[in-house]
Amino acid sequence: MNRFGFFRVCAATPEIKVADVWYNAKNIAAAAKAAAENGAQLVVFPELCLTGYTCGDLFNQRALITASDEAVSYLAENLPQGVLVFVGAPAEVGGRLYNCALVFNGGRLVAAVPKSFIPNYGEFYERRHFSPARDGMASAKIAGYSVPFGTDIIFSDQSMPLFTVSAEICEDLWIPMSPSVRHALAGANIIVNLSCSDEIAGKAEYRRNLVKMQSSKLMCGYIYCDSGNGESTTDMVFAGHNLICENGSVLKESKLFENGLLFADIDADKLDGERKRCASAFYGNGDVAEHLTVPVTVDKCNSQTERTFAQYPFVPKSGSKLAERTELILDLQTMGLVKRLEHTGAKTAVIGISGGLDSALALLVTRRAFAKLNKDFKDIIAITMPGFGTTGKTFKSSVDLIETVGATFRKVDITGSVLKHFEDIGHDKEKLDVTYENAQARMRTLILMDTANKTGGLVIGTGDLSELALGWATYNGDHMSMYAVNAGVPKTLVKHLIRFEAERLGGKAQATLEAILATEISPELLPPDKNGQIAQKTEDIVGPYVLHDFFLYYAVRWGFSPEKVRYIARIAFKDTFDCDVIDKWLKNFYKRFFAQQFKRSCLPDGVKVGTVTLSPRGDWRMPSDASVSLWLDELD
Repeated sequence: MNRFGFFRVCAATPEIKVADVWYNAKNIAAAAKAAAENGAQLVVFPELCLTGYTCGDLFNQRALITASDEAVSYLAENLPQGVLVFVGAPAEVGGRLYNCALVFNGGRLVAAVPKSFIPNYGEFYERRHFSPARDGMASAKIAGYSVPFGTDIIFSDQSMPLFTVSAEICEDLWIPMSPSVRHALAGANIIVNLSCSDEIAGKAEYRRNLVKMQSSKLMCGYIYCDSGNGESTTDMVFAGHNLICENGSVLKESKLFENGLLFADIDADKLDGERKRCASAFYGNGDVAEHLTVPVTVDKCNSQTERTFAQYPFVPKSGSKLAERTELILDLQTMGLVKRLEHTGAKTAVIGISGGLDSALALLVTRRAFAKLNKDFKDIIAITMPGFGTTGKTFKSSVDLIETVGATFRKVDITGSVLKHFEDIGHDKEKLDVTYENAQARMRTLILMDTANKTGGLVIGTGDLSELALGWATYNGDHMSMYAVNAGVPKTLVKHLIRFEAERLGGKAQATLEAILATEISPELLPPDKNGQIAQKTEDIVGPYVLHDFFLYYAVRWGFSPEKVRYIARIAFKDTFDCDVIDKWLKNFYKRFFAQQFKRSCLPDGVKVGTVTLSPRGDWRMPSDASVSLWLDELD
């Protein structure tokens, strides 16, 4: 797991008793041991959990502070040594009392991080007892340990460079310029927050959004550990609302009013890659505060990550916002085309209809664009161009869809034209090679382009993002158009969008679209089988699109190594494909992705709808002659 940048972390809210330091210390030690037994490499406890946050003026009692100091020694000896542990406790330094995160590792106290911003409003009166952190770094003697004392500390395991951790405490998160900003800019991938945030109606949602946003802004893992049952309820109630977030997503969240351990695997490799990808925005030109690096030693976790990975990363997740997000994607495609039609003053839109998925989606989007512009659907010229491989099923789907949409139907049989072309170039029509196939695709593109010229129109491209990634398009054939509405839409998303539109439209349109969804994916460039069925099946040749879209997402969006892509693919598809099948198509993905860059280098314009696009003018810049050797070697 650590090999691929995953680190198991734990937010631990134990049972405590206010001012019962030894009861609390023993429960903290027991919880840390349980977390370590579950593979945790980093454990975070709540703010002031060693004493209880709600001690009030008892913090001015020598007995409490002395007991807390003695319990620190107990924790150093009894916490698991191969784990980095943060415990909230008061610490007396230089005659002042500080609200601290005490940091334990390797059987000793290794640092103390004081709280920077001390709330003194509403129900909070911490300034009555605690001093805010001072600027700079100092040394403090706590429980007999001489340790670094300050806010700007990064804890790092040198054998695992991606394991870089910093801390802030409760209120530090809620203010405009949180210490975690400095920490992240100094290189901390994981931020821990020891908190005691009382619960009131509506606060949990606000807190969740705050933690999510901080993890997103800082491109970090953020562990928020909150006090729970056991704190005083004299005037407040605490719910133990623990959160583990990563780059804007909630990995795990505890139930309110349930103490316990919350685990998650943070992908520090993913975070590191995202920061490098966005280096100009993340690091900018600003000065970064110098941080002290404290070396720690954390036990390796070699078990498989407990994280799960969706098989369809490009498809909106089911839930209340599924329809909203699906509609937004269609709107993005539509509005991109609307602008292009307006700008060019095109009278018509010309589109080739094959009876397959991509052309169906392109036609539906074109219809939506014409509706936005209040243009007659009859000005959509939909041309079906049967050839050597066209089956009766796909031809019928083409005709039915065009009629349902209300576009102008045209049929141009390309058989004679292609045969004449074979004669002109001296190609044997019985030789079913790449020339045989590509001549048909280029003939269709020629017909579309000339029809657009004749009608003052725009050729609408149908090719999708998955085909662009694999180079599954005929250069200067279906590779070319005047505006590519599907260029940012991978095949798995194409299916989802068509299914969505089918349900929305209903009736004959739904029946036609469902028939298209049920049809084998094929360019239909080779003759049908003896039963008149599709013989040339795309996924038999290039591999399953569900795998290729998964590979594309993690290889391009996150820059994962081939080994890591394979690792998480085996997790995601463990019940679908065996390891040999995944390996076969992953190697094929990299071979095709590198070899076909020249086609992507001269793509027509097309709208970006998600986080991955391959436009040479947008997200993806790659030389056409780059070598794939390093990527394939890693998979051998």
